[in-house]
Amino acid sequence: MDNTAKRIQHWQSVLAQKWHINAELTPLDGEYDLNFRATAEDGAGYILKVMRVGCDHWLVDMQVKAFEHITASQPQLPCPTVIPAADAASLLTIGDENGQERLVWLLGQLPGQCYAHIAPKSEALIHEVGQVLAGTAMALADFHHDGLARDFKWDLMRAGWIGDKTTCITDPAQREMITDIHAQFAALMPALNALPKQAIHNDANDYNILVTGALSAPRRVSGLIDLGDMCAAPRICDLAIAAAYIVLDHARPEAALAALVAGYHAVYPLTTDELDMLWPLLRMRLAVSVVNSTLMAADNPDDPYVTISQAPAWRFLEGNTLHAGLLAARLRAACGLPVVEGAERVQAWLGQERGNFAPLMGCDISDAPLGSLSVEQSTWPRNPFHMPLEEAARVGAEFEDQGRIWLGYYHEPRLIYAEPAFRKGPWKASDRRTVHLAVDVFTAAGTPMFAPLRGEVFVAEYRAGHLDYGGVIILRHETPQGDPFYTLYGHLDPEFLDRLRVGQVIERGEEFCRLGDATMNGGWAAHVHFQLALTTEGIEADWPGVGDPDEMYLWRAICPNPAALLNLEDDKVRYVPTSKHDIREARQQKFGGNLSLSYADPVMLVRGWKHHLFDEWGRPYLDAYNNVPHVGHAHPRIQAVAADQLKRINSNTRYLHPAQTAFADKILSKLPDHLQVCYFVNSGTEANELALRLARAHTGAKGMVTPDHGYHGNTTGAVDISAYKFNKPGGVGQSDWVELVEIADDYRGSFGRDDPMRARKFADLVDPAIASLQRKGHGVAGFIAETFPSVGGQIIPPKGYLAAVYAKIRAAGGVCIADEVQTGLGRLGAYYFGFEFQEVLPDIVVMGKPIGNGHPLGVLVTTREIAASFDNGIEFFSTFGGSTLSCRIGHEVLQIVDDENLQDNARQIGGQLMAGLKTLQAKYDYVGDVRGMGLFLGVELIRSDGSEAPEICAYVKNRMRDHRILIGSEGPKDNVLKIRPPLTIEAEDAAMIIEVLDHILGEVA
Repeated sequence: MDNTAKRIQHWQSVLAQKWHINAELTPLDGEYDLNFRATAEDGAGYILKVMRVGCDHWLVDMQVKAFEHITASQPQLPCPTVIPAADAASLLTIGDENGQERLVWLLGQLPGQCYAHIAPKSEALIHEVGQVLAGTAMALADFHHDGLARDFKWDLMRAGWIGDKTTCITDPAQREMITDIHAQFAALMPALNALPKQAIHNDANDYNILVTGALSAPRRVSGLIDLGDMCAAPRICDLAIAAAYIVLDHARPEAALAALVAGYHAVYPLTTDELDMLWPLLRMRLAVSVVNSTLMAADNPDDPYVTISQAPAWRFLEGNTLHAGLLAARLRAACGLPVVEGAERVQAWLGQERGNFAPLMGCDISDAPLGSLSVEQSTWPRNPFHMPLEEAARVGAEFEDQGRIWLGYYHEPRLIYAEPAFRKGPWKASDRRTVHLAVDVFTAAGTPMFAPLRGEVFVAEYRAGHLDYGGVIILRHETPQGDPFYTLYGHLDPEFLDRLRVGQVIERGEEFCRLGDATMNGGWAAHVHFQLALTTEGIEADWPGVGDPDEMYLWRAICPNPAALLNLEDDKVRYVPTSKHDIREARQQKFGGNLSLSYADPVMLVRGWKHHLFDEWGRPYLDAYNNVPHVGHAHPRIQAVAADQLKRINSNTRYLHPAQTAFADKILSKLPDHLQVCYFVNSGTEANELALRLARAHTGAKGMVTPDHGYHGNTTGAVDISAYKFNKPGGVGQSDWVELVEIADDYRGSFGRDDPMRARKFADLVDPAIASLQRKGHGVAGFIAETFPSVGGQIIPPKGYLAAVYAKIRAAGGVCIADEVQTGLGRLGAYYFGFEFQEVLPDIVVMGKPIGNGHPLGVLVTTREIAASFDNGIEFFSTFGGSTLSCRIGHEVLQIVDDENLQDNARQIGGQLMAGLKTLQAKYDYVGDVRGMGLFLGVELIRSDGSEAPEICAYVKNRMRDHRILIGSEGPKDNVLKIRPPLTIEAEDAAMIIEVLDHILGEVA
């Protein structure tokens, strides 16, 4: 028996004798001590802790008693429970397998895995970490033990020891940074020493926090373990140590800190003095870590872990750009505390003085109308990613006739901040600053402005950048109690530069500037951007005039509504976006329950442009899912055509109009010569319903053959041939005149890609279907299929499949219908229609949603012979099919595809996406298959046994939405990611999809 087996056997025997627990032991990692996971016969789990030889009794006794104290005072906390031995003792001294005495104790095992190993590390999870840490600190507040007064290097109160050790850091810049951090810590010590001390955990690192939850299940804190480093210190030290680990390699460390602190404060309220200490203490903890690991590396030069472990700390210390003052304000705001000392007094005073300030514009503006530039209410700018100067100069032009002066809202999300400077990431769909932090007053250029109250010039400068402030002045004010605050006036005529100097006093009611015009105010229509700030820490002279909607808890606190200074009520100028929650509740009350919503957290989308969408707060989303806006959302040419035709006439096919034949000519120019007759309808569903009638009229038969899990629409007839619908639980079931055949899926189907005869073998499955219809007396009216099955899982049938199927159907007297709703009009890149890839000539081709780019429009094209069979004297009429408006829009869509080379764009960007997806397939085992053509792409996700993984697919789809990318999912088991964007998508967007998908697939791993 080897030493490990002998050791396990010994401690199994001890566990049985002392605790009366028969269990299997599994060794766990431990730096000094022995730790075993014990799995009892009844499935219960325990952690047996065998301390190192010579371990101090007081150290273990302190931990045991602390855990018992927590359990007794806060039993709801996820901390381990000490399991007493059979004789009721919690801590035993027992000889090991070599006869050496060791301290031994037993804990109940907690579920979950280390925080270090879970993903994503969401703000909600971090908030809960703060709550658990605070609850533990509260439980330990009245815990006392002599061992808490220990003197050791990880006590943050004693961290000054690194001051004499910084020479171990050889890089001069790094050494200077650590020296500066130490100096800031030393300056903080008097205030820190003045805080009360208590027992604290002191090491809530990412390996001492356990988390449960996988894939779409919520991540929950399930354990706070290991009290080996506990000591007595101010509780803010405990929080700072946890924060030091939370921020490491986090994409948004400031948001993570805010979530952690807010969670802690909600349970164990903090003071502003404590919050202001967090940042320097966090940095000091990391400084101790890197100094200690550097010293250890010198003593253990062959241990690579020592230096690797300090890399994240150096990345954070050297790479973060957080401003200490602004971070302190953020943490205060996250806790609902004043962002700066005196902030609440300033706001109270402003409210008291409302109505007594000198009028900014020299006149009463209380009756001035408001004009909305919001995402919901406005279409400024046309392109939300670029606003040219000529457009900026006309912003709000529609409100000018409301009066000489009109106002723009505070707290209003707008898309006019269109340039890359307002983005917070590399992509167009990155986080973006959209929410206006000021009140605008629009009026004529040259209008003088007057100081609302006495102030001192803090900034007077000219900012010439595109859509910047132009001339800008910031004044510093004080309340009678001496509390400072600031006002900003932007978009001014820079003539004041000759008169104003920093420090100069401007008296109440004094004229001090004039509005600039578009040539001098950053390019905007004439107005003043009037903003209030309670602090300039971290923003100094460069105030953000617009905030990130997800950070408004901070910016509303720093830059509150300035209405009082304009002698206005706050509600008059404060914009309140439509509540997504209210809309969702109203929808649930007023619509059918089977009207589904995408995503666990649905999005409310109010604007679109090309392949991007915007919610009510202006957050951008990359649309990689919606094929309906074929040539892009809100295409200007389609807008123009629709508006023009609606000014003229919108009638139907009972009257002649050249738009109808022009549209028909354009469609027929894209199709084989044998297809010569068009029917215009209002949807792909209606077109497929009509296809059934045509097939039956031409053949005299009723039976239809169609691939399993297909979808052709939502009318009764279309549902009857859509197994995707009729075979679902609660569906109508299969009609006896419909025969299903297996989808020609050569990844998961009966015949794989290694079979050169797979196309013929899949086609041969049609034979028994034909025979069944004939045997039942229905005959064969036809075969209908999505050329490339989409809801079936983005399937590309093997070449030759349709040719063989069509031959069999025609031999049986049926017609062949190609449903090209998903695949037609250039989406495939190399082919304008999917049937071209299959080298077949359908008898009927159906087009739907994309041909109208969102306008309700469908088209069916067939042969003269089939049309003649349908022309039986009964009029066919679709009220909106072939309307003049629809025909002009449809024609314009097809023309745009040609003019903007969108088919070639689908080929190029589709190729880029396919290459990137193939790389991910090679990287991740659960990417089973990548398939598609052009911008019709599918990624099949599987489990380790090769079976379909809908749970992974749902997780990935929702996490992509969290990262502002909209994709879909399909397939019989809903395990295929569907990427099917508008054809306008660009190389940058494809790169974003691959990079984000890589990140999220890594989370699954």
